[in-house]
Amino acid sequence: MRVLGIIPARYASSRFPGKALVQIQGKTMIRRVYEQAIKSQLVDKVLVATDDQRIFEEVSSFGGAVMMTSAAHRNGTERCAEVILEHPGYDYVINIQGDEPFIHPEHIDRVASLLDGDTELATLVKKITDPAVLDDPSEMKVIFNQDREAIYFSRACIPYLRDVKPEDRLKKHTFYKHIGLYGYRRDILLEITQLPPGTLETAEALEQLRWIENGYSIKIGLTTLESQMIDTPEDLAKLTQDMTL
Repeated sequence: MRVLGIIPARYASSRFPGKALVQIQGKTMIRRVYEQAIKSQLVDKVLVATDDQRIFEEVSSFGGAVMMTSAAHRNGTERCAEVILEHPGYDYVINIQGDEPFIHPEHIDRVASLLDGDTELATLVKKITDPAVLDDPSEMKVIFNQDREAIYFSRACIPYLRDVKPEDRLKKHTFYKHIGLYGYRRDILLEITQLPPGTLETAEALEQLRWIENGYSIKIGLTTLESQMIDTPEDLAKLTQDMTL
């Protein structure tokens, strides 16, 4: 299986405009993501997909592979679909988040290890150890079946534990949160980007629910490694502070 790693990166982030180009100890965020991603052992090529000339020029300046894509895309999945049409030699795409400057190459390889030709879609989850995460709507929770296929993703705490006090939930059940990497089989990627949003996606604002609602299978890989996503300037300030401690 030939795997293409794509880092979708746009300038116009609603919560943190221009974050792809912010400096983190002397390197831009997009450069740090790219340099981590190319350490993957199971991805054949990594490129940045952007709709912004400033990001294009930055990636080009450090020798990274980059492609200009349409500004009309609503999300990274659609941007990945445009790229794969221009790269016919790849069987799978891994969508690598452009706002995780210290992404673990092991995360990328774990997703890649699930891409066996039969797998339609794949992603990662991590066991929740912090009780605050259970009720944090910015942290996606996941439940899956015995075959490690996703049943549902939610911003709420799932499953609900009947007759269990909130402070005791982690003692009574193992909960998982979503790590935002996606693997798509080429044909499936082109199909899911043609689907209209469903009722579940509309309710929770989670794109992967569109795939589940339409009967696609999402394989789940487990990881013990944490991820550090930068959604806001406050997230960046905290990360920078932690790096100097």
